[in-house]
Amino acid sequence: MALDTAAPTPVEQTLADVDHLLTETLDDVRAELARAVTGTGPDARVDAGALRVGLVDELGTRLMHHGKRIRPRLTHWGWVLAGAPASARDDLVRVAAAMELLHLFGLLQDDVMDRSDTRRGRTTLHVEATGRHRRADGLGDATLFGDSVAVLVGDLALAEAAMLVSPTSPEVRRVWRLMTVELVEGQLLDVTHAADRRRDVTTSRRIARLKSGRYTITRPLQLGALVAGADPAHVERLLTWGDLVGDAFALRDDVLGVWGDPAVTGKPSGDDLASGKPTVLLTWADEMLPDHARPLLAACDAGTLEPDGVTALQQAMDAAGVRERAEQDIAGLAETAGERLPLVGADPAADAALRELVSSIAWRTS
Repeated sequence: MALDTAAPTPVEQTLADVDHLLTETLDDVRAELARAVTGTGPDARVDAGALRVGLVDELGTRLMHHGKRIRPRLTHWGWVLAGAPASARDDLVRVAAAMELLHLFGLLQDDVMDRSDTRRGRTTLHVEATGRHRRADGLGDATLFGDSVAVLVGDLALAEAAMLVSPTSPEVRRVWRLMTVELVEGQLLDVTHAADRRRDVTTSRRIARLKSGRYTITRPLQLGALVAGADPAHVERLLTWGDLVGDAFALRDDVLGVWGDPAVTGKPSGDDLASGKPTVLLTWADEMLPDHARPLLAACDAGTLEPDGVTALQQAMDAAGVRERAEQDIAGLAETAGERLPLVGADPAADAALRELVSSIAWRTS
């Protein structure tokens, strides 16, 4: 049988270069840490203990368990749409690799805040570490231990992402900083508005855009274009287009958070309802649910929605037309994005890839 010797596509080559850089980065961190802890003498030995966490190894394991890799792909296409200068390729790979680290930071934080048991079909880090603490009969609170482990691994991911971006241009660093602040602000608004039992469409859309759409779609495109030296008018067109697709991405996330199939999404269904997240869907449910279903919303607000109640609320929202309304919104955003795509560039490969991306985002099942 003949071997397939075809060269990888440019975007796949970028992803391969990203993985290589991430491996180098983790090796560097591991070596720096090893040098730092040998300061007590060459013969010093450290008792690892049953609950010791291999910080860099844990980060590497989670980092290389790839998802769809939307963010580094979009960074690549932003660079292509701005001319793909070879001189900027190293910075492209740096920023795309940093996007993977930032995404992992966001996932680890999100899983702790949402009390999620699984992610991409695997046990989440805080749950895994909690179980390890209990099995070892560790000192202190097992849940706090698990949360602390996940937060600290996420902290390292965020710090190393910033280090990767640090040699790039001031404009790239400025947008990277803004994206990070947007992500954290969106997560914080999500937490505070859920606790405050506040729901309104404007705030819900803002939360979704900041914590999801911007750092997934809009900013990676913008960063790729800035790495390539794009002019401000081109970048502005990318921002407008990216927010359309980002809003569709975020709304699909909300739909999957209510009605997604756990076997496909890799995480429990109905978590957003059980935790009373201030999503657009729950805001619409406030408007659309009939009187007989409103006690379910009250239980959602009170944090007392049991599993049977989650199922009942899912069904009530579907019957009231909330799901259909979301699907119509997503379809409208996707259609507008398709119509406006020619405004952001004429590269045929980028056009085809971005059209496919819009379709996969709008109607994805995980």
